[in-house]
Amino acid sequence: MKVILLEDVKSLGKKGEIVNINDGYARNFILPKKLGLEANNKNLNDLKLQKAKEEKIAQEIYEEAKALAVKVAEKPVVLSIKSGEGGKTFGSVSSKEIAKAALDQLGLELDKKKLQLSEPIKTLGTTIVPVKLHPKVVAELKVNVKEA
Repeated sequence: MKVILLEDVKSLGKKGEIVNINDGYARNFILPKKLGLEANNKNLNDLKLQKAKEEKIAQEIYEEAKALAVKVAEKPVVLSIKSGEGGKTFGSVSSKEIAKAALDQLGLELDKKKLQLSEPIKTLGTTIVPVKLHPKVVAELKVNVKEA
């Protein structure tokens, strides 16, 4: 019997897959526990429409991420930090401070976890910080650190 899985079933398949299983297993376990549906024409068509809708939503999210990447790359974020003689800085600039400055200066709400800053910025000048907006989209945010 062919069954469309509604949830992930261990050692059988993932949600949305069509699997061929024994009739008894389908009637006694999969169907009563609502883990799957019989793969008839109506259910197959519903599955096809659902996958098309999910692909459309995923494409829209991707397009939004690309548009946000353009906005992020347009203007730099300016931060100030105290420094001593010879340009030696006191403290550093973290991803949390960069995210807050991006919200204040550019009006862009960036999650600090999406800023791929390997270590805090401890130098004056411009630093390019990669921002992962989507698995396929990485924007470059210019962070200009000035002396306070």
